[in-house]
Amino acid sequence: MLRTHTPFALLVATLAITTQAHGQGCVAIKSFSSCDMNAFTNSNLLGKGWTVSTNYRYFKSFRHFSGTEENEDRFTVVNPDGTIGNEVINWVHQLNLGVAYSFNKRNSLLITLPWSYNTRSSLYEHGRTERHEMRSVGIGDIRVSLQRWLFDPDSSANGNLAVAVGIKLPTGDFNAMDYAYNVVPRTDTAGTLYTGEYRPVDQSIQLGDGGFGFTVEIQGFAKLFGPVFGYVNGFYLLNPMETNGARTYRETLSPILENEAICSVPDQYMARLGLNWNVSHKFGLNMFCGGRLEGIPVEDLVGGSEGFRRPGYVISLEPGLDWMRGKHDVNVSVPVAMVRDRTQSVTDKETEVATGKPRHGDAAFADYLINISWSIRLGGGRSR
Repeated sequence: MLRTHTPFALLVATLAITTQAHGQGCVAIKSFSSCDMNAFTNSNLLGKGWTVSTNYRYFKSFRHFSGTEENEDRFTVVNPDGTIGNEVINWVHQLNLGVAYSFNKRNSLLITLPWSYNTRSSLYEHGRTERHEMRSVGIGDIRVSLQRWLFDPDSSANGNLAVAVGIKLPTGDFNAMDYAYNVVPRTDTAGTLYTGEYRPVDQSIQLGDGGFGFTVEIQGFAKLFGPVFGYVNGFYLLNPMETNGARTYRETLSPILENEAICSVPDQYMARLGLNWNVSHKFGLNMFCGGRLEGIPVEDLVGGSEGFRRPGYVISLEPGLDWMRGKHDVNVSVPVAMVRDRTQSVTDKETEVATGKPRHGDAAFADYLINISWSIRLGGGRSR
């Protein structure tokens, strides 16, 4: 039985399972495909041993924004086939598996494997004449990270800070394909007809980004008063590669989109700040709530930023519950979007300068995200 740590010290270690940036729409903030499960599970506070974790995420994105303004007319447009609404709808189901090995209470290694099932409904990829769906299914980009608590956990029960560095491997398919309707012109005696062909799915539901990346992470907690603690998390993924070769076909829509013919390999970031209340030590129950920021920058910190990306960010209010019992820890949170901003891309800015006319692309965002995590300690050690 661990006696030198408060339940929150253990909780903040498991909260990081759900802290990483993950997609909430057409802004391609990948989950395990590019960045996910942090190395900070409760095994870090229990000493040497293994912890296995799994995390499920779901969201539906359908609200289009240019900047912070919602394009509500997307729901009322009359399409060529007579249907109403040309909004793009993404449904995303992600199952992420992680294995952590703690060398001791301060140092750990984590390997995470993502898997996702994505569906995208739109007119955009199908000649803008009929609504059809495209799908992608499979593993994403694997992450490997090393982390260290800066202060001795045995003497820092009221506050500590951990840092981690890692790599993101390009194991996910960044050129997954499905059938696109009404995109290939063909002329015969009946006139010009359009048929379909297999094309890469949209960047927002690609399984990986094709780049070899580097990650930097922090997490910390501090006792404020009584059973209330503050927590902080931060994450940044550096993707030095500029483009991955996956074609978008956007240049076929307009000559000004020539720069967006190939997918970019963007950086990603996430930050969280909030409060946790230990409701019941006896039953291992905690409640937490805080703010969450996640997004894709317009330009990368390292390497070029050309190619197609939908930059933007989401600011969410994130309430949640955590239950710890024996060797098990279950964490549920529902981040609710408060601010959604599709920022101007490099192409938007270049086109605006060249034409002298304002240009601001859009992207679809979700209203909320469902996050469910479960971790179990193998072998010795208990979470309470």
